[in-house]
Amino acid sequence: MEKAKVYFTDFRTIANGDGLPTKLKKLIKKAGIADLDLDGKFVAIKMHFGELGNISYLRPNYARAVVEVVKELGGKPFLTDCNTLYPGSRKNALEHLYCAWENGFTPLTVGCPILIGDGLKGTDEVEVPVINGEYVKKAKIGRAVMDADVFISLNHFKGHEMTGFGGAIKNIGMGCGSRAGKCDQHISGKIKISQSKCRGCKRCLFQCANNGLIYDKETMKMKVNAENCLGCGRCIAACNFDAIYSADYHAPQLLNYKMAEYAKAVVDGRPHFHISLVLDISPNCDCHPENDAPILPNIGMFVSKDPLALDQACVDACLAATPMPGSQLYDHMHSPDFYDHHDHFKNSTPESEWKSCLEHAEKIGLGTREYELIK
Repeated sequence: MEKAKVYFTDFRTIANGDGLPTKLKKLIKKAGIADLDLDGKFVAIKMHFGELGNISYLRPNYARAVVEVVKELGGKPFLTDCNTLYPGSRKNALEHLYCAWENGFTPLTVGCPILIGDGLKGTDEVEVPVINGEYVKKAKIGRAVMDADVFISLNHFKGHEMTGFGGAIKNIGMGCGSRAGKCDQHISGKIKISQSKCRGCKRCLFQCANNGLIYDKETMKMKVNAENCLGCGRCIAACNFDAIYSADYHAPQLLNYKMAEYAKAVVDGRPHFHISLVLDISPNCDCHPENDAPILPNIGMFVSKDPLALDQACVDACLAATPMPGSQLYDHMHSPDFYDHHDHFKNSTPESEWKSCLEHAEKIGLGTREYELIK
Protein backbone atom coordinates (compact mmCIF):
# COMPACT_ATOMS: atom_id res chain seq x y z
CA MET A 1 0.00 0.00 0.00
CA GLU A 2 1.36 3.42 -0.93
CA LYS A 3 1.83 6.13 1.64
CA ALA A 4 -1.27 8.10 2.64
CA LYS A 5 -1.24 11.86 2.43
CA VAL A 6 -1.71 13.75 5.70
CA TYR A 7 -2.07 17.53 5.48
CA PHE A 8 -0.97 19.78 8.34
CA THR A 9 -1.09 23.38 9.45
CA ASP A 10 -0.17 24.89 12.80
CA PHE A 11 -2.22 27.23 14.98
CA ARG A 12 -0.18 30.34 14.18
CA THR A 13 -2.00 33.36 12.79
CA ILE A 14 -0.91 36.87 11.87
CA ALA A 15 -2.53 40.21 12.65
CA ASN A 16 -5.34 40.99 10.20
CA GLY A 17 -4.79 37.59 8.56
CA ASP A 18 -6.88 34.42 8.46
CA GLY A 19 -8.48 33.18 11.65
CA LEU A 20 -8.22 29.52 12.63
CA PRO A 21 -11.63 28.51 11.16
CA THR A 22 -10.53 29.95 7.80
CA LYS A 23 -7.21 28.10 8.05
CA LEU A 24 -9.16 24.90 8.65
CA LYS A 25 -11.33 25.55 5.58
CA LYS A 26 -8.25 26.03 3.42
CA LEU A 27 -6.64 22.90 4.83
CA ILE A 28 -9.57 20.57 4.15
CA LYS A 29 -9.91 21.95 0.64
CA LYS A 30 -6.21 21.39 0.03
CA ALA A 31 -6.59 17.83 1.37
CA GLY A 32 -9.16 17.08 -1.32
CA ILE A 33 -12.57 17.18 0.32
CA ALA A 34 -14.02 18.21 -3.07
CA ASP A 35 -13.03 14.78 -4.43
CA LEU A 36 -15.84 13.21 -2.40
CA ASP A 37 -18.70 14.39 -4.69
CA LEU A 38 -20.92 15.84 -1.97
CA ASP A 39 -23.52 17.39 -4.26
CA GLY A 40 -26.99 16.55 -2.95
CA LYS A 41 -25.59 13.99 -0.49
CA PHE A 42 -26.37 13.60 3.20
CA VAL A 43 -23.11 14.17 5.05
CA ALA A 44 -22.63 12.98 8.63
CA ILE A 45 -20.01 15.00 10.50
CA LYS A 46 -19.15 12.94 13.57
CA MET A 47 -17.79 14.83 16.56
CA HIS A 48 -17.89 14.94 20.35
CA PHE A 49 -20.00 17.72 21.92
CA GLY A 50 -18.21 17.49 25.28
CA GLU A 51 -19.54 16.41 28.65
CA LEU A 52 -21.02 19.15 30.83
CA GLY A 53 -18.25 20.54 33.04
CA ASN A 54 -15.56 19.73 30.48
CA ILE A 55 -14.24 22.65 28.43
CA SER A 56 -11.46 21.01 26.39
CA TYR A 57 -13.80 19.81 23.62
CA LEU A 58 -13.60 21.44 20.18
CA ARG A 59 -15.23 24.84 19.84
CA PRO A 60 -18.34 25.00 17.62
CA ASN A 61 -16.43 27.42 15.34
CA TYR A 62 -14.40 24.54 13.94
CA ALA A 63 -17.53 22.51 13.23
CA ARG A 64 -19.08 25.46 11.42
CA ALA A 65 -16.00 25.79 9.22
CA VAL A 66 -16.38 22.19 8.06
CA VAL A 67 -20.15 22.60 7.63
CA GLU A 68 -19.69 25.67 5.44
CA VAL A 69 -17.25 23.88 3.13
CA VAL A 70 -19.62 20.91 2.81
CA LYS A 71 -22.44 23.31 1.92
CA GLU A 72 -20.26 25.07 -0.66
CA LEU A 73 -19.80 21.69 -2.33
CA GLY A 74 -23.54 21.02 -2.40
CA GLY A 75 -23.71 18.64 0.54
CA LYS A 76 -26.43 18.38 3.19
CA PRO A 77 -24.46 18.22 6.44
CA PHE A 78 -25.53 17.34 9.96
CA LEU A 79 -23.49 16.99 13.15
CA THR A 80 -23.88 13.71 14.97
CA ASP A 81 -22.73 11.61 17.91
CA CYS A 82 -24.18 8.54 19.60
CA ASN A 83 -25.36 8.20 23.19
CA THR A 84 -23.01 7.13 25.97
CA LEU A 85 -23.03 3.94 28.00
CA TYR A 86 -22.14 5.59 31.30
CA PRO A 87 -24.02 8.15 33.44
CA GLY A 88 -23.61 11.76 32.51
CA SER A 89 -25.33 14.32 30.35
CA ARG A 90 -25.32 12.40 27.05
CA LYS A 91 -26.89 9.00 27.78
CA ASN A 92 -30.12 9.68 25.84
CA ALA A 93 -30.93 11.96 22.93
CA LEU A 94 -32.78 14.61 24.95
CA GLU A 95 -30.01 15.06 27.52
CA HIS A 96 -27.42 14.78 24.75
CA LEU A 97 -28.99 17.63 22.79
CA TYR A 98 -29.34 19.82 25.87
CA CYS A 99 -25.65 19.14 26.61
CA ALA A 100 -24.66 20.04 23.04
CA TRP A 101 -26.69 23.25 23.19
CA GLU A 102 -25.23 24.25 26.56
CA ASN A 103 -21.74 23.66 25.17
CA GLY A 104 -22.49 25.94 22.24
CA PHE A 105 -23.58 23.54 19.50
CA THR A 106 -26.88 24.70 18.01
CA PRO A 107 -28.12 24.90 14.41
CA LEU A 108 -27.53 28.65 14.62
CA THR A 109 -23.90 28.39 15.76
CA VAL A 110 -22.81 25.48 13.57
CA GLY A 111 -25.02 26.13 10.55
CA CYS A 112 -26.71 22.73 10.29
CA PRO A 113 -28.98 20.33 12.22
CA ILE A 114 -27.70 18.13 15.05
CA LEU A 115 -28.89 14.51 15.08
CA ILE A 116 -28.14 11.94 17.78
CA GLY A 117 -27.04 8.94 15.77
CA ASP A 118 -28.63 6.10 17.75
CA GLY A 119 -31.95 7.72 18.59
CA LEU A 120 -33.79 8.64 21.75
CA LYS A 121 -32.62 5.82 24.02
CA GLY A 122 -29.54 4.65 22.16
CA THR A 123 -31.36 1.69 20.62
CA ASP A 124 -31.79 2.90 17.02
CA GLU A 125 -28.96 0.94 15.46
CA VAL A 126 -27.91 -0.98 12.36
CA GLU A 127 -25.86 -4.17 12.46
CA VAL A 128 -23.03 -3.69 9.98
CA PRO A 129 -20.79 -6.59 8.86
CA VAL A 130 -17.09 -6.06 9.61
CA ILE A 131 -14.99 -7.12 6.63
CA ASN A 132 -11.89 -8.96 7.93
CA GLY A 133 -13.21 -8.63 11.48
CA GLU A 134 -11.59 -10.99 13.98
CA TYR A 135 -13.35 -9.91 17.17
CA VAL A 136 -16.55 -8.33 15.83
CA LYS A 137 -18.60 -9.92 13.07
CA LYS A 138 -21.38 -7.34 13.09
CA ALA A 139 -20.93 -3.85 14.56
CA LYS A 140 -23.91 -2.10 16.13
CA ILE A 141 -23.78 1.42 14.66
CA GLY A 142 -26.17 4.34 15.13
CA ARG A 143 -28.71 4.32 12.30
CA ALA A 144 -28.37 8.01 11.35
CA VAL A 145 -24.60 7.55 10.97
CA MET A 146 -25.09 4.67 8.54
CA ASP A 147 -27.95 6.35 6.65
CA ALA A 148 -25.62 9.17 5.57
CA ASP A 149 -24.11 9.02 2.08
CA VAL A 150 -20.77 10.49 3.15
CA PHE A 151 -18.96 10.26 6.49
CA ILE A 152 -16.64 12.93 7.92
CA SER A 153 -14.94 12.64 11.31
CA LEU A 154 -13.94 15.79 13.17
CA ASN A 155 -12.13 14.93 16.37
CA HIS A 156 -10.31 16.51 19.26
CA PHE A 157 -7.05 14.58 19.60
CA LYS A 158 -6.26 14.14 23.30
CA GLY A 159 -5.16 11.60 25.90
CA HIS A 160 -7.33 8.76 27.15
CA GLU A 161 -7.27 6.76 30.36
CA MET A 162 -7.64 3.37 28.62
CA THR A 163 -6.69 3.71 24.95
CA GLY A 164 -3.75 6.08 25.49
CA PHE A 165 -5.18 8.69 23.19
CA GLY A 166 -8.49 9.48 21.54
CA GLY A 167 -8.18 10.32 17.87
CA ALA A 168 -9.90 9.53 14.59
CA ILE A 169 -10.34 5.79 15.12
CA LYS A 170 -11.80 6.23 18.58
CA ASN A 171 -14.09 9.04 17.44
CA ILE A 172 -15.40 6.75 14.71
CA GLY A 173 -15.33 3.28 16.28
CA MET A 174 -16.43 3.98 19.83
CA GLY A 175 -18.24 7.20 19.02
CA CYS A 176 -20.49 5.73 16.33
CA GLY A 177 -21.39 2.62 18.30
CA SER A 178 -24.90 2.54 19.72
CA ARG A 179 -25.18 1.97 23.47
CA ALA A 180 -25.20 -1.78 22.78
CA GLY A 181 -22.25 -1.29 20.45
CA LYS A 182 -20.26 0.51 23.12
CA CYS A 183 -21.07 -2.31 25.54
CA ASP A 184 -19.88 -4.80 22.91
CA GLN A 185 -16.51 -3.05 22.70
CA HIS A 186 -16.03 -2.64 26.46
CA ILE A 187 -17.29 -5.97 27.73
CA SER A 188 -13.88 -7.71 27.92
CA GLY A 189 -12.53 -5.44 30.63
CA LYS A 190 -14.37 -6.35 33.84
CA ILE A 191 -12.86 -4.78 36.93
CA LYS A 192 -11.64 -5.81 40.37
CA ILE A 193 -11.33 -3.75 43.56
CA SER A 194 -8.41 -3.92 45.96
CA GLN A 195 -10.02 -4.02 49.39
CA SER A 196 -6.83 -2.77 51.05
CA LYS A 197 -6.82 0.37 48.89
CA CYS A 198 -10.56 1.07 48.77
CA ARG A 199 -11.66 3.94 51.06
CA GLY A 200 -15.39 3.38 50.58
CA CYS A 201 -15.82 6.94 49.32
CA LYS A 202 -18.43 5.79 46.72
CA ARG A 203 -17.07 8.13 44.07
CA CYS A 204 -16.90 5.19 41.65
CA LEU A 205 -20.50 4.23 42.42
CA PHE A 206 -21.84 7.42 40.87
CA GLN A 207 -20.04 6.62 37.61
CA CYS A 208 -21.69 3.20 37.14
CA ALA A 209 -24.96 3.07 35.21
CA ASN A 210 -25.29 -0.71 35.25
CA ASN A 211 -25.36 -1.75 38.93
CA GLY A 212 -21.90 -3.19 38.52
CA LEU A 213 -20.74 -1.87 41.89
CA ILE A 214 -22.05 -2.59 45.39
CA TYR A 215 -21.32 -0.77 48.64
CA ASP A 216 -20.79 -3.27 51.47
CA LYS A 217 -22.12 -1.63 54.64
CA GLU A 218 -20.30 -4.12 56.89
CA THR A 219 -16.82 -3.57 55.48
CA MET A 220 -17.58 -0.03 54.26
CA LYS A 221 -15.84 -0.97 51.01
CA MET A 222 -16.91 -1.23 47.38
CA LYS A 223 -17.40 -4.62 45.72
CA VAL A 224 -18.02 -5.74 42.14
CA ASN A 225 -21.22 -7.29 40.84
CA ALA A 226 -19.53 -9.31 38.11
CA GLU A 227 -22.79 -10.20 36.37
CA ASN A 228 -23.68 -6.54 35.80
CA CYS A 229 -20.20 -5.07 35.21
CA LEU A 230 -19.74 -4.08 31.57
CA GLY A 231 -16.07 -3.22 31.84
CA CYS A 232 -16.51 0.35 30.60
CA GLY A 233 -13.69 1.58 32.86
CA ARG A 234 -15.40 4.75 34.11
CA CYS A 235 -14.97 3.65 37.72
CA ILE A 236 -11.22 3.15 37.22
CA ALA A 237 -10.82 6.81 36.26
CA ALA A 238 -13.09 7.91 39.12
CA CYS A 239 -11.01 6.28 41.86
CA ASN A 240 -8.44 8.59 43.47
CA PHE A 241 -6.77 5.74 45.35
CA ASP A 242 -5.93 3.28 42.54
CA ALA A 243 -8.18 0.69 44.17
CA ILE A 244 -9.95 -0.31 40.94
CA TYR A 245 -8.22 -2.11 38.10
CA SER A 246 -9.05 -4.29 35.11
CA ALA A 247 -9.36 -8.00 35.88
CA ASP A 248 -8.28 -8.80 32.32
CA TYR A 249 -4.68 -7.81 31.61
CA HIS A 250 -5.44 -7.71 27.88
CA ALA A 251 -8.60 -5.62 28.23
CA PRO A 252 -7.11 -2.44 26.69
CA GLN A 253 -5.83 -4.43 23.70
CA LEU A 254 -9.19 -6.15 23.17
CA LEU A 255 -10.93 -2.79 23.40
CA ASN A 256 -8.51 -1.41 20.80
CA TYR A 257 -9.07 -4.36 18.46
CA LYS A 258 -12.84 -4.02 18.64
CA MET A 259 -12.70 -0.25 18.29
CA ALA A 260 -10.63 -0.54 15.09
CA GLU A 261 -13.10 -3.07 13.69
CA TYR A 262 -16.07 -0.83 14.54
CA ALA A 263 -14.34 2.07 12.78
CA LYS A 264 -13.87 -0.09 9.69
CA ALA A 265 -17.56 -0.99 9.69
CA VAL A 266 -18.48 2.72 9.70
CA VAL A 267 -16.30 3.84 6.79
CA ASP A 268 -16.28 0.80 4.49
CA GLY A 269 -18.15 1.17 1.22
CA ARG A 270 -18.72 4.92 1.18
CA PRO A 271 -16.73 8.17 0.84
CA HIS A 272 -15.05 9.29 4.07
CA PHE A 273 -12.76 12.13 5.21
CA HIS A 274 -11.02 12.79 8.53
CA ILE A 275 -9.93 15.85 10.53
CA SER A 276 -7.97 15.89 13.81
CA LEU A 277 -7.28 19.03 15.83
CA VAL A 278 -4.41 18.50 18.24
CA LEU A 279 -4.92 21.11 20.92
CA ASP A 280 -5.91 21.28 24.60
CA ILE A 281 -4.43 17.78 24.90
CA SER A 282 -6.04 16.78 28.17
CA PRO A 283 -4.87 13.49 29.76
CA ASN A 284 -8.39 12.04 29.72
CA CYS A 285 -11.36 11.81 27.37
CA ASP A 286 -13.79 14.68 26.81
CA CYS A 287 -16.42 12.31 28.27
CA HIS A 288 -15.18 13.35 31.71
CA PRO A 289 -17.21 16.08 33.45
CA GLU A 290 -13.91 17.92 33.98
CA ASN A 291 -10.62 18.35 32.16
CA ASP A 292 -7.14 18.42 33.59
CA ALA A 293 -4.36 20.71 32.36
CA PRO A 294 -2.99 19.84 28.88
CA ILE A 295 -0.10 17.38 28.92
CA LEU A 296 1.40 18.73 25.68
CA PRO A 297 1.38 22.09 23.86
CA ASN A 298 -1.06 22.82 21.03
CA ILE A 299 0.38 21.32 17.84
CA GLY A 300 -1.89 21.87 14.87
CA MET A 301 -4.60 20.64 12.49
CA PHE A 302 -4.21 17.37 10.57
CA VAL A 303 -6.42 16.14 7.71
CA SER A 304 -6.41 12.92 5.68
CA LYS A 305 -8.62 10.54 3.72
CA ASP A 306 -7.03 7.74 5.78
CA PRO A 307 -8.05 7.68 9.48
CA LEU A 308 -5.21 5.33 10.44
CA ALA A 309 -2.51 7.46 8.81
CA LEU A 310 -4.09 10.47 10.48
CA ASP A 311 -3.86 8.91 13.94
CA GLN A 312 -0.25 7.84 13.33
CA ALA A 313 0.74 11.35 12.21
CA CYS A 314 -0.89 12.91 15.27
CA VAL A 315 0.80 10.40 17.59
CA ASP A 316 4.19 11.06 16.04
CA ALA A 317 3.74 14.81 16.43
CA CYS A 318 2.74 14.39 20.07
CA LEU A 319 5.62 12.06 20.91
CA ALA A 320 8.03 14.65 19.50
CA ALA A 321 6.55 17.44 21.65
CA THR A 322 7.81 18.65 25.05
CA PRO A 323 5.61 17.85 28.10
CA MET A 324 3.84 20.81 29.67
CA PRO A 325 4.99 21.80 33.19
CA GLY A 326 2.24 21.45 35.77
CA SER A 327 0.50 18.65 33.88
CA GLN A 328 -0.23 15.06 34.87
CA LEU A 329 2.44 13.88 32.42
CA TYR A 330 5.05 16.28 33.79
CA ASP A 331 4.27 15.34 37.39
CA HIS A 332 4.54 11.62 36.62
CA MET A 333 7.87 12.13 34.88
CA HIS A 334 9.25 13.93 37.92
CA SER A 335 7.95 11.53 40.57
CA PRO A 336 10.56 9.50 42.57
CA ASP A 337 9.37 6.11 41.24
CA PHE A 338 8.99 7.18 37.60
CA TYR A 339 9.56 4.49 34.97
CA ASP A 340 10.13 5.92 31.50
CA HIS A 341 8.10 4.18 28.78
CA HIS A 342 9.53 6.64 26.21
CA ASP A 343 5.91 7.36 25.29
CA HIS A 344 4.11 10.50 26.46
CA PHE A 345 0.70 8.82 26.53
CA LYS A 346 1.86 5.82 28.52
CA ASN A 347 3.95 8.01 30.82
CA SER A 348 0.83 10.07 31.46
CA THR A 349 -1.39 7.01 32.07
CA PRO A 350 0.77 3.87 32.51
CA GLU A 351 -2.19 1.48 32.47
CA SER A 352 -3.26 2.68 29.02
CA GLU A 353 -2.24 1.14 25.69
CA TRP A 354 -2.59 2.46 22.12
CA LYS A 355 -0.20 0.68 19.77
CA SER A 356 -2.37 -2.42 19.39
CA CYS A 357 -5.18 -0.29 17.94
CA LEU A 358 -3.08 1.05 15.09
CA GLU A 359 -1.42 -2.30 14.44
CA HIS A 360 -4.77 -4.09 14.25
CA ALA A 361 -6.35 -1.34 12.14
CA GLU A 362 -3.61 -1.82 9.57
CA LYS A 363 -3.95 -5.60 9.71
CA ILE A 364 -7.68 -5.54 8.90
CA GLY A 365 -7.28 -3.00 6.10
CA LEU A 366 -8.63 0.18 7.67
CA GLY A 367 -5.70 2.11 6.22
CA THR A 368 -1.93 2.44 6.40
CA ARG A 369 0.43 3.75 9.05
CA GLU A 370 2.82 4.97 6.35
CA TYR A 371 2.17 8.58 5.46
CA GLU A 372 3.55 11.66 3.75
CA LEU A 373 3.13 14.79 5.86
CA ILE A 374 2.30 17.78 3.68
CA LYS A 375 2.73 21.04 5.56
